[in-house]
Amino acid sequence: MAVGPDPFAAVTAFNRFGLGARPGDLALAANDPRGFLLEELRAPGAGSIESGDLPSSAQALQMFFADQQQQRMAREMAAAAAATPMVASAAPADAKPMDPAMAAAKPADQNAMEAKPKPAEPPVEQRLFRAEAMARFNAQLKAQAGFVERLVAFWSNHFAVSVAKGQFLRVTAGPFEREAIRPHVLGKFSQLLIAAESHPAMIFYLDNQRSSGPGSKAGRFDSKGLNENLAREILELHTLGVDGGYTQADVTSLARIITGWSFAEAGSELGEPGSFLFKTNWHEPGAQTLLGKSYAQFGRAQGEAALLDLARHPSTARHVATKLARHFVADEPPPDLVDALAKVFRDSDGDLALVSTALIENDRAWSTPATKIRNPSEFVLAAKRAIGNMPNDPGQILGVVNALGMPLWQPAGPNGYADAAAVWASPEQMKLRLDVSWQMAQGARDFGAPLGVLDSVCGVAASRDTREAILHAESRPQALALLYMSPEFQRR
Repeated sequence: MAVGPDPFAAVTAFNRFGLGARPGDLALAANDPRGFLLEELRAPGAGSIESGDLPSSAQALQMFFADQQQQRMAREMAAAAAATPMVASAAPADAKPMDPAMAAAKPADQNAMEAKPKPAEPPVEQRLFRAEAMARFNAQLKAQAGFVERLVAFWSNHFAVSVAKGQFLRVTAGPFEREAIRPHVLGKFSQLLIAAESHPAMIFYLDNQRSSGPGSKAGRFDSKGLNENLAREILELHTLGVDGGYTQADVTSLARIITGWSFAEAGSELGEPGSFLFKTNWHEPGAQTLLGKSYAQFGRAQGEAALLDLARHPSTARHVATKLARHFVADEPPPDLVDALAKVFRDSDGDLALVSTALIENDRAWSTPATKIRNPSEFVLAAKRAIGNMPNDPGQILGVVNALGMPLWQPAGPNGYADAAAVWASPEQMKLRLDVSWQMAQGARDFGAPLGVLDSVCGVAASRDTREAILHAESRPQALALLYMSPEFQRR
C-alpha cells in the first residue's frame, strides 16, 4: 500500500532496502516509497543480467579445463627438455664477431620488440572472474533502487560458495550467481534450492563430486566414501536452520540421498564437461529415511523430492523469514515481522516475490530504528551511486571491498559473510572505512557541491551536525569523505 509523500521514508527505501540513492532518486521515490520498491520487484526481467559475452558455467569450466591441460603439457615439455642432454654447437673457426655498427643498424621497431616483450595475457580464471564482477557491479550501480540486487546478494550469501577454495570456484562463482540465484530470486524457494545445490560450483565447494554411497558400485569396489559436507549445510544453513529439528542421522541420510550429484569433468564421455552429471554408479541404492519420511525414488529424483520437502518444512519458513528480517531490518528483528514473513512463505509455497512484497508492505519493516550498518559491499556501492560514478574497471571496486574485509564471492566459510552490525561497526572496521572514504573521495570527479550530494542521498534525514561538518571541511575531497562516514550514510 502507498504511504503518501514521505521524504523520510524515501531515504529508508534507498538505505534500508536498496543500494543508496543516486542524484535525483529521492524525488522519484518520495510520493510513494513502498510503491517505488514494489515497482522494481514487478519489472520484467528483475534480477537478471544479460549474459552478453559471459560464458555459462559449462563453457567457463571448459575454458578452464583446456587452460589446465595446456599448462600440464607445457610443464611436461619443459621437464623433458631439461632431461635431454645439451649438445654444444661450435662456431665456425673463421666466424667473425658482428660489427657493432651492423648491430646498431637493426630496425628501430625490431629493437623495441626485443627490449619490450609483449605482456603475458592474464590467466583465464582472472579474465572470467573480472568479467563476471564487472557485470555484477554494473547491475548494482544501474539499478533503480537496488532492492532486487540486495535480494540477489542476500540469496547469494545464503547459498555461499567461496573462490578461496581454488580456481575452479574462481571461474564458476559468477556463473553460479547468474544461473542458480538470479533466475529464482523472485520465484519459488524450492526451485532456488534445487538450482543452487545441483550447480557445479556448490557441488565442488562442498565436495559432493567425490561422495559415494557405501552400497553403490563405486562405494563397494573403489571405497570412495560418503561425504556429508553438502548435506549438513543444506540442513543447517540452507533450509531448516541449526535448531530446525534434524539429527545427525538425518545428515547421513541426506548425504546418501544426494550421492551421485556431481559434474562432468574434463574429457568426460557421460556429459558436457562442466555441466551437472548424475553418477548412477556412485548413488546409494534403495529407500532412505529423512525427518521420518521414506524416499524410495530412483536416482536424481530422490534428491529432488527430499529438497522439495525441505523447502516446504515449517522450520525452513521460520529460518528464511528470520534471516530476511535480520538482513533488512535489525539484528534482533521484530518477532511479529518474522511471524508475518514466515506465514506468507508457508501459505505461498515459498513464493519469494510474495515474501519480498510482504517485507515491503509491513509497517514494522519501516518503523524499526536504523541500527544496522551497511556492509562493505553496500557501502562502496552506495558511495559510487551517490556521485553517479560508473567505474570502467572492476578493480576500482574489487580493491576497496578486499581492503574492507569482504572480497567478492570469498566468504570465510559456507555460512557466508557476517550479517551483524557489530562485525562491520568495530573500531578497526571504521578506521578502514575512514581510510577508504578518503581514497574514494580523492579519486572522485565532477560530483558537484558536497552539500548538494548530501541533499541528494540523505535529504531531510541529514543532521545539522553532518551539514556543519561538510560545510566547514578544508577541501571538497574532505567534505565528501565526511559525508561517506556520516551516521546517515553508514546506517540503514
